[in-house]
Amino acid sequence: MKVLTHCWLPVTLAHGGWQIQVERTQSALQSLGLEVEPLRWWDETQTADLIHYFGRMPAQQIKFAQQKGVRIVMADLLTGGGSRSKTQLLVQKIITRTVERIAPPDFVAAFNWESYRLADAVIAITPWEAHLMHYVYGAPQEHIHVVANGVEDIFLNAAGAVRGNYLVCTATITERKRVLELAEAAVRAKTPLWVIGRAYAESDAYAQKFFALARQHSEIIRYEGAIQDRVRLADIYRTARGFVLLSTMETSSLSAAEASACGCPLLLSNLPWARTVFGEAARYCPPVQSVDRTAGVLRAFYNAAPSLPPPPRPPSWMEIGRQLKAIYEQVLSTSR
Repeated sequence: MKVLTHCWLPVTLAHGGWQIQVERTQSALQSLGLEVEPLRWWDETQTADLIHYFGRMPAQQIKFAQQKGVRIVMADLLTGGGSRSKTQLLVQKIITRTVERIAPPDFVAAFNWESYRLADAVIAITPWEAHLMHYVYGAPQEHIHVVANGVEDIFLNAAGAVRGNYLVCTATITERKRVLELAEAAVRAKTPLWVIGRAYAESDAYAQKFFALARQHSEIIRYEGAIQDRVRLADIYRTARGFVLLSTMETSSLSAAEASACGCPLLLSNLPWARTVFGEAARYCPPVQSVDRTAGVLRAFYNAAPSLPPPPRPPSWMEIGRQLKAIYEQVLSTSR
């Protein structure tokens, strides 16, 4: 079986969890004996049984591939849609259906909503995302598969350790992750916070505000940038008092899964993705603008963290690879 992978977002332009997801998926599939390589758009001699597309594959490309007998597995991330209310999603569904019915075909094609119905299989990271793919975009239920992100063994094999005083947040320094607002709440609540990550650009105005706050309150906010050493990162999760991620939009957080693998208590935004993944195994904070309210939730979590039970163990990337391999085999054995 030969699988080509492709991702719409170049990691040289925007780093993040998607890069880890693509790289670890490829590595797991190769370990299982599959022939896997990135799609070379310039190489007309490249062959494949199947393309695993990370993102929303253009519908016309899906049609071209299927004409050549290549099956398509599409793994999109519904970051914005996955964080909307039920009312907002109903409005989105109505607008989508209306536009598809009355707008010119060339206009509708630009959104690639049809891709969900054309793909041979659609991968959702969470049950909530799977629901949205069917409810909003009409993906056939029989084509939707829920496959969570995996976690590296270095996190899953973490030994027990004495937890320290710092809460830890691993995230890109950007508005969507609300790192600045979290840091402001930590200062207000006097809860030590270690932020790990970097901005998309050092000159970004939002990031500059966070850097200034971290320098001003270095006794509360610890910031050293990103940590590439995965062994050290696992050690940090093992000894952190708790993990915090209060983003306004998320599909599924790899850093939250890694912290969970290390037994780290979790405080997450009260959004559908978090509730469907962690349920009662995490504490939640409304994604509100009030620093005082966030500070109160943060202080309560800080005080309770030492007595909270560890979150559930996430799957390994090898387990995820096996799930994907089974989906590929099913797709390739099914007649269109």
